[in-house]
Amino acid sequence: QEQLVESGGGLVQAGGSLRVSCAASGLTFRRFAMGWFRQAPGKEREFVAAITWSGDTTYYADSVKGRFTISRDNAKNMVYLQMNSLKPEDTANYYCAADLYGSDSSMTNLQKYEYWGQGTQVTVSS
Repeated sequence: QEQLVESGGGLVQAGGSLRVSCAASGLTFRRFAMGWFRQAPGKEREFVAAITWSGDTTYYADSVKGRFTISRDNAKNMVYLQMNSLKPEDTANYYCAADLYGSDSSMTNLQKYEYWGQGTQVTVSS
């Protein structure tokens, strides 16, 4: 059974850093592009970052560009989101997702993703 499990969320002060992780199981990880999305209370789920199966291409939302870095380890079936210079507006539930054979900018579209995790909460205090 395909499963994505996020971890690493928590409470951090503005300006601080946090790394969230996503462990994949039950799927051929190297066939999937991976994405991170987030959803704040009362708001729609939005794209944050994505990475192709090989890791050679990444995409970022403008709001996080230069502060967040997505990476993956295909040997461990893991994807990571390193978040630096955090702001209170980054507060949200962060979800990882898997997109079979994703390879272009369409990976920014959440409808492209077949599998989703349950999310991990990130709270940034001011």
